[in-house]
Amino acid sequence: MNNPNRDLLVIFNQEIMTPKALEQEVSLLHQLLQDVESVDNIAYAHEILDLNRFKRITEHHRVKHFFRMRRQLEKPFVFLSNKN
Repeated sequence: MNNPNRDLLVIFNQEIMTPKALEQEVSLLHQLLQDVESVDNIAYAHEILDLNRFKRITEHHRVKHFFRMRRQLEKPFVFLSNKN
């Protein structure tokens, strides 16, 4: 397992998968999650709702800027919303 800091629960049938196949499967899952959890992909899939200023921020570069400025996300009534 490449990243020991990630906890994954993988349920499998012991009779079908060998330990090497399980190791490969977990490695592929880690790689997939690492790609999905990148800041760019999160910024494209989310928007910021700032109810203090009655604004909705949807541009991905501005959402990334909001992530960098953590103080702004800690304010009350500022939400991260999924576009789905």
